[in-house]
Amino acid sequence: MSDLILSERDGDVVTITLNNPEKRNALPLAAWSRLTYVIAPLALDETVRCIVIRGAGDRAFAAGADISEFPDVRANAKQAAKYTEATSMALNTLSHCPHPTVAMIQGACTGGGLEIASCCDIRVANTSARFGVPINRIGHPFAYPELEAVLRIAGRAAILDLLLTGRIINAEEALRMGLVSQVFDDDAFTAEVEKLVAAIANAAPLSNRYTKKFVNRLTTNPAPLTAEEIAESYTPCDSEDYAEGFRAFLAKEKPVFNGR
Repeated sequence: MSDLILSERDGDVVTITLNNPEKRNALPLAAWSRLTYVIAPLALDETVRCIVIRGAGDRAFAAGADISEFPDVRANAKQAAKYTEATSMALNTLSHCPHPTVAMIQGACTGGGLEIASCCDIRVANTSARFGVPINRIGHPFAYPELEAVLRIAGRAAILDLLLTGRIINAEEALRMGLVSQVFDDDAFTAEVEKLVAAIANAAPLSNRYTKKFVNRLTTNPAPLTAEEIAESYTPCDSEDYAEGFRAFLAKEKPVFNGR
């Protein structure tokens, strides 16, 4: 099952491909576990500057879980709870990855595919992309861990619309709902994503990692900030990258960041 999740590195950018094109990149249980296995070590690698997640081909990002295996692995409540342990682990690992993550969405992005995309920091789609969570067609609701990721980015009204109707929406409606941040024409899509990823990778990696940490803290933890947390905001000012950043700005040069 390792070939269902591919990982390829180009410099400081890693591309993870959901690789099951015959089934529109649907994810069997083993693929969810493999996704955790692939992302976890990348999260610890400070030389990574951006992670892109995409589906194989251009027909689908991912059409969700592989329902064909449900009679064997998710036939009852006990099995469903066990199954969700694997999906939750993958989603949590992705959500808490310190590096910027980009969902490169082409074609179908439904069910579990939308869950994965929702855990990425930036979601961009081509005009042919389609979104939805038609889980009520198989008589099952979104479980709490699955619902949380999607609800975090789109809000109650939009998610209830998708879940209660089971309808599939196009990229422009997904943009209005907040499911994606940008939509590009099919022909220009790959080039536009490459420009976006390059902008992230060329920025100061320490700055990006701290930004993610601070945003996650403010949006997931209602407790007041401690003095130590506030002080941490200024820690990067002692870094080599900060010195390089304002040096290059004053010299009107392009900065070269080393992540230290």
